[in-house]
Amino acid sequence: MSVHVAVDLGASSGRVMVGSAGPGVLGLEQVHRFANGPVPVAGSWFTDAVGLWQQVRTGLRAVARHTADASSVAVDTWAVDYGLLAADGTLLGTPRHYRDGRTDGVADRVHARVPAADLYRRNGLQHLPFTTLYQLVAEGRLLEVADRLLLLPDLFGHWLADVQGAEATNASTTGLADVRTGRWAPDLVDLAGIRPGLLPAVHDPGTVLGGLRREVLADSGLGAGTRLVAVGSHDTASAVVAVPAQDEAFAYIACGTWGLVGVELEEPVLTADSAAANFTNERGVDDRIRYLRNVMGLWVLQQCVAEWEAEPGQRGPVDLTALLAAAADVAPGGPLVDVDDPRLLPPGPMVARVRTLVEEAGGRAPAARAEVVRCVLESLAAAFARSVADAVRLSGRDVRVVHLVGGGARNGLLCRLTADACGLPVVAGPVEATALGNVLVQARAAGDLPGSLETLRALVRQTADLVTVPPRTGTALQHTNGGVS
Repeated sequence: MSVHVAVDLGASSGRVMVGSAGPGVLGLEQVHRFANGPVPVAGSWFTDAVGLWQQVRTGLRAVARHTADASSVAVDTWAVDYGLLAADGTLLGTPRHYRDGRTDGVADRVHARVPAADLYRRNGLQHLPFTTLYQLVAEGRLLEVADRLLLLPDLFGHWLADVQGAEATNASTTGLADVRTGRWAPDLVDLAGIRPGLLPAVHDPGTVLGGLRREVLADSGLGAGTRLVAVGSHDTASAVVAVPAQDEAFAYIACGTWGLVGVELEEPVLTADSAAANFTNERGVDDRIRYLRNVMGLWVLQQCVAEWEAEPGQRGPVDLTALLAAAADVAPGGPLVDVDDPRLLPPGPMVARVRTLVEEAGGRAPAARAEVVRCVLESLAAAFARSVADAVRLSGRDVRVVHLVGGGARNGLLCRLTADACGLPVVAGPVEATALGNVLVQARAAGDLPGSLETLRALVRQTADLVTVPPRTGTALQHTNGGVS
């Protein structure tokens, strides 16, 4: 079997992994891990793309020490963010982060030109204020001097292999692609106010893009035969590849900083009800449709923990294991908040915001840390359950099990609360679903694995550590015919 390198850049951490996959075998090992997050500069928020590149270089050197025989490398990152290049391929400025406030009010300006309903029928995307389309409208004069726009995973691919392209799963998140074809839509590109030539050609997951740059090979110590391969470069697309489902009657929650909650379909759902429910139709590997809703995810908890760690008198990191155990002992049925309230989106102190939302809803604000955590996790589980129920209602897809993958699968309390809220069993794991999906698509491109997504998922089911959490009686949403209603 070949050895494949997964560069997986998440919203709060990044890692470089090596993996192999073949009939009956799926292995993954972390060789480098590092923190990531938006960087504040003079009132704006940026992505430290150059700093992340340095971490990728460090990871590739660790790969070379681990094995001299890596067959391929692939990159996945979060969606919607991008870098702008000059004609000579150099980066123009530091990329803005999607949490930056420059897009405030931009969607309203765009919808004044094209009604939101018409936009939904073209790109199939839920309303998110930071979608690439809105970022580009807010970009300003830098677009006038830019020669090429590369989404973040494609930017790192350019630095790895001197290629310029756009991978289809990530392109589908920008608001600039036709929901039916997955390719750039000229009318949407015009709406963003950009030249068509600014966008590179779209390619599909599994495409072998070429050899690595000579300087990358020299710096890393990787062999000259190492190739850059396109995978589901939107990290959720790779994570969904590794959902260990047995059949199509499943919902997934890819849970980390964000919680992406939905079902997998063959065709998009573009009804008025779907638009009103704020569901999105993003492309997956093998042209599947990831029909989902973005939920704020563990971001709120992460920001609360960061705030507590910065308090005077706090010695060292917060013991999250102990804090979750204390939260599990808090009586259920406490106050809830809308975890998707836009006031929770920006970085920074979070606890007061949570307490304010509870009080606005007429509840008693949680006081102790454990009460805050319980409030956040119960609210998150309730949001997950609503999204699963809406996905079933809007798509007609029967759901008998919920697969929770990603870092949230480590959070036993969240998994239990989610099973209770959904009234369905939750299968937790794999934790590193994104990197596994990345490696699986590389392995299939190399000929190590044949077959469909179902074949890849069967291998995950056979080899991954999974925990099934059944719902407790009397705690669920009502459900009928195996599907949540």
